[in-house]
Amino acid sequence: MVSSPPSPADTATKSGKTIQENLLTPRFYTTNFDVAASLDLSPQQNELEAMLAEMRADYNRHHFVRNESFNKTWDNLDEPTRKAFVDYLERSCVSEFSGFLLFKELSRKLKQRSPLLAEIFNLMARDEARHAGFLNKAMADFGYSMDLGYLTKARTYTFFPIEWILYTVYLSEKIGYWRYIIIFRHLEKHPENSFYPLFDYFESWCQDENRHGDIFKALIHSQPQLLNTWKAKLWMRFFLLMVFATHALTVHERSGFYHALGLDPTEFDRAVIRNTNETAARAFSVVLDTEHPDFYPRLQKCSGLNQKIGEINRSSQPKVLKTLRKLPLQLGIAGHLVWLYFLRPVNAAAAWETVR
Repeated sequence: MVSSPPSPADTATKSGKTIQENLLTPRFYTTNFDVAASLDLSPQQNELEAMLAEMRADYNRHHFVRNESFNKTWDNLDEPTRKAFVDYLERSCVSEFSGFLLFKELSRKLKQRSPLLAEIFNLMARDEARHAGFLNKAMADFGYSMDLGYLTKARTYTFFPIEWILYTVYLSEKIGYWRYIIIFRHLEKHPENSFYPLFDYFESWCQDENRHGDIFKALIHSQPQLLNTWKAKLWMRFFLLMVFATHALTVHERSGFYHALGLDPTEFDRAVIRNTNETAARAFSVVLDTEHPDFYPRLQKCSGLNQKIGEINRSSQPKVLKTLRKLPLQLGIAGHLVWLYFLRPVNAAAAWETVR
């Protein structure tokens, strides 16, 4: 389970705008720090030390500096594009800030018992703080700004075992890499669709995401019980499906943003999921059968049902009536996801061989 962030009233921007909380809103995590400190890292010690050396070098330290391209206004953006982009910035900022808080707390709690892991998490927290701050400045260009100090005090958590943290953060970082790099490469070919200079930074951004993901891959591989047991394989399938479903729903909620970039939201969503699943085959022992003819159509149906839920939420009907109207739609989403979960998984080694 994951925690809800502060309520919409508490998660206010400095402009007075609020983030509307729902199941897709980025969450805050806590974990069992004693178990994290006791992880045996020796099977991946050399690889972790090599990645720590890279992070100490901080090759991206000069990449997140605003240049003169930000010194203008974007009042010419039409209102739907502006709204969709601000929503994208808001949720991305909360997501990055959530990662910062988790990594910073892990670093603090592990400092005495696992110095290597503590330093790794401290440097990842540095990267996440840098990303959140950069996004917050971008929001300010559109008249909004997250009060991150207040959000730090008001945040709430739900407990995630460290094993779940390793799976979910790995997937979050890798799917983030593919989101950023696909947008960056698309805009390289179609610069006329780049309506804001933030997109020029996505290549450096995805390098951080990729490195973080590789660190979590090494942590997973240091724990054989997280790879080869039947329970591990069930959890891998579960978290892959949850990450992919969340991505499909959020992309189609923000379809206006992707259209403004000249991207088809459905094709973008499928490209991100396909590439993330292939990448996960290097870290997990099983992955999902994204080539099954019903895989993407089922996710597309989930997105359609979720959009209907959004319409009900925005209506002026009484809360009880909204709940009753949403229930069959929510059950429909759950039914599609259960069906997809029980698809026969793909052996990761075999999947990786097919894309090499």
